[in-house]
Amino acid sequence: MVKTQGRRGEVASEVLSDVPDRFSIGMRLLALPRDSSARRELEVEELWPHKGLLVMKFVGVDSISEAERLIGSELQVPQSQRPELQAGWNYVSDLVGCTVLDHGLELGRIEAVQFGAGEAPLLMVRAADRTFEVPFAEAFLDNVDVEGKQVRMNLPEGLLDVNAPLTAEEKREQAQGARKKR
Repeated sequence: MVKTQGRRGEVASEVLSDVPDRFSIGMRLLALPRDSSARRELEVEELWPHKGLLVMKFVGVDSISEAERLIGSELQVPQSQRPELQAGWNYVSDLVGCTVLDHGLELGRIEAVQFGAGEAPLLMVRAADRTFEVPFAEAFLDNVDVEGKQVRMNLPEGLLDVNAPLTAEEKREQAQGARKKR
């Protein structure tokens, strides 16, 4: 949920679903806060589109301050209400927790999925000592086995180095460059 909207507890949400008319009055949704604390079940009381977002009013959320507590949360459709997807399609929530294999070698486990950085969502893959941002692009995807909790990819050489932490030497060079510009 992106922001509060109105004075009666409404929130504006970015819709990431490819299912048209996915949301309806009376539908129950789960709100998952960014800090991954406990999910909260919400029931849609009213909804309408507004400036590229979907405004929702939830039962029992009746003030701006109550709505503010929901900002930043991800809305999830309970598994029991999800329609079956076409072959090759996956729910984002099914990807979280999967192990990513790159050319058969284990890279790490998916902690989250981020949208908006480009055409392909980014898989936030946690290895022992760092986190990789891996584009979930069809061009790199070999296979997704949700039941086996594996995502097999063939990433281009050097892609993982793009967001690698700086070495001590690179940090010194960067600091020296910044001092020279002053």
